Amino acid sequence: MDWILLGEIAYILIMVAVIFRVLIDTRSSTKALAYILFIVFVPFIGMIFYLSFGINYRKQKLYSKKIVEDEPLRQRIRAKMNSYSEAVSNSGLIGKNRHALVEFIRRAGTSPLTANNEVKLLVNGEEKFPELLKAIENAKHHIHIEYYIYEDDFTGNQVADLLIKKVKQGVEVRFMYDDFGSHSLGSSFIKKLRDAGVQTAPFYKIKWYALASRLNYRNHRKIIIIDGLIGFVGGINMCDKYRNDLNKKEHLFWRDTHLMLNGQSTAYLQYLFMCDWNFCSTEKMFFNTIYFPDHTNQKTFTNEVVQIVASGPDSKQPVIFYSLLKAISSARKRIYITSPYFIPGESLMDALILAIQGGLDVKILIPGVSDSKTVNSAASAYYTELLRYGAKIYTYKKGFVHAKTMIVDDDLAIVGSANMDYRSFDLNFEVNAMVYSKNVAGQLIEVFEKDLQDSELIDAQSWLDRPKYIHLWERFVRLLSPFL
Repeated sequence: MDWILLGEIAYILIMVAVIFRVLIDTRSSTKALAYILFIVFVPFIGMIFYLSFGINYRKQKLYSKKIVEDEPLRQRIRAKMNSYSEAVSNSGLIGKNRHALVEFIRRAGTSPLTANNEVKLLVNGEEKFPELLKAIENAKHHIHIEYYIYEDDFTGNQVADLLIKKVKQGVEVRFMYDDFGSHSLGSSFIKKLRDAGVQTAPFYKIKWYALASRLNYRNHRKIIIIDGLIGFVGGINMCDKYRNDLNKKEHLFWRDTHLMLNGQSTAYLQYLFMCDWNFCSTEKMFFNTIYFPDHTNQKTFTNEVVQIVASGPDSKQPVIFYSLLKAISSARKRIYITSPYFIPGESLMDALILAIQGGLDVKILIPGVSDSKTVNSAASAYYTELLRYGAKIYTYKKGFVHAKTMIVDDDLAIVGSANMDYRSFDLNFEVNAMVYSKNVAGQLIEVFEKDLQDSELIDAQSWLDRPKYIHLWERFVRLLSPFL
């Protein structure tokens, strides 16, 4: 009996210690409460789950972003980019109501505002991959690839074969893939690349002794940088299912969005790649001006204005989450959101409700076909709340919508890899492009309105009148949303 009593006391002390860790380490009170309830009411498993999946690595700095060892050089680069960013901000190319957003990203995300960019909107894989293959074919010095999902299929091998061809031509090629998202890549595929001279590295390689925590923190970015001039960023991964032009009968129509950038904005994508590469590869990259062509000396600013925003366990703040909040709060006319996983949390919900009550046109496009029933149930509880206030929510019927975009008014387009959920805001390495442009925003509005033609508007009254047990179940699953 004494041993049983001592065991109970020890368990309670350990549980209290873990709960204390939750309170100290978890930024979201909703998420903290969910962890605490799980720990208290599910003995042992709750604590193991939190210690495996819940620890906040942002405070622990998963890795250092210092890529320029020469500190004076680092300071000169930062000072020059800040001066350039300020000049672009004051050029009159962006609206005054966007300045607070720009300044926040520059300070919290260390990302400068850049002008003189060419931006091409790429709708679906059938528009992205021809542009990508052409850009790789024209590469002169280096090609840097970083992907969450890369598969050993027709598309993956088409790109891989071209990379091998470019290596033979003397082009540097670095290939980085997430070890979880690209788990289907076999050793023979990687060996083929390495034997040909392609430098490869898995991001945060999964090892059995660190399986849980490494599974939880994934690199969800999809970026390519070519010669430090051309960049690709968005939601389209590297595999066949993202290409509707392959015309497979069993292939579900895949609706997604990517951007092709040409200009100074690509420099920050390069910076992100270098940080990630030096974290996971033994073949380090060192700062070199050939990787960062300098276009900051132009006296006039034209074309598109772009700012790259990134966040993850390496950033001090959830910069993408905050940037979306500030973007919504800056809206004066419309907010159009496309997201395959819509679990925004209380802060974004409040921001959207305030926008609706302020008379703004708020429309949200979600999948009609979901690849996760649990996530769909949790998201449905958020739909219920928004519909009560007058949001217009559409379900995409043509196939699966995987695009992650937001349009604010007529002059801000956001395209990237981040879903509107806890995982993208708190756990994953993500990247979005903020394009302050009436031209690009106008194009994205046209695409959004075309998508609505293939969608069905949720009838608010019918949705709210569903049986109470369905609403109760959705509210219950919503409690699990911090874990999804």
